[in-house]
Amino acid sequence: MVTAVTPERTLPRRLLRTPGVYVPQIDTYLLAGALAREPLRPGADVLDLGTGSGALALVAARRGARVTAVDTSWRAVLTARVNAALAGQRVEVLHGDLLAPAAGRRFDLIVGNPPYVPAPQPRPPRRGAAVAWDAGPDGRAVLDRICDGAAALLRPRGVLLLVQSALCGVTPTLERLRRTGLEPAVVERERVPFGPVLTSRAAWLRQRGLIAPDEDKEELVIVRADRN
Repeated sequence: MVTAVTPERTLPRRLLRTPGVYVPQIDTYLLAGALAREPLRPGADVLDLGTGSGALALVAARRGARVTAVDTSWRAVLTARVNAALAGQRVEVLHGDLLAPAAGRRFDLIVGNPPYVPAPQPRPPRRGAAVAWDAGPDGRAVLDRICDGAAALLRPRGVLLLVQSALCGVTPTLERLRRTGLEPAVVERERVPFGPVLTSRAAWLRQRGLIAPDEDKEELVIVRADRN
């Protein structure tokens, strides 16, 4: 199912935007829409992985969820904390590496907008703005870690919501999630024009066979995975 992108209906209008922290874009809007449509009881425990500005965490908090947000960047952590305060919402924002800060806890819903853009460099960057999108030559350096570890943090009947590009492979995501006992499915698709990053490396993507010679759009997908 293809859905219209309507950020004004889902994301907070007042967001502090700090240099070096990922600014909400179409992938954020798609995931925010999926999150807004997800059945969520008041007081449900929600984990937002790679929170950035905290936009998705605030969508969940406004629905009465108890939200924990995580980011590896201290700048993002501080930005998300300020945005939560500006919105008058309680969000626990933790600094740390992906799933590690939430180890031992259980959640009703996990949302993630991880780095997923294939990059020429053999390893993802450790600093700078590209940390938010570059994810190794196949784009799966962070995505695979979420797929492998999310089930352990979900309660029975819990749900994982992920957004990613089809450039880094949708089938591998579904297969990895199934191996952990989750039941995944693609619930939304949206084709969008290349942004500056993909445009700048289009020749490399063509060389690797990831895009067609005349291709200038990528497909974003929302993956929803249930734990029985």
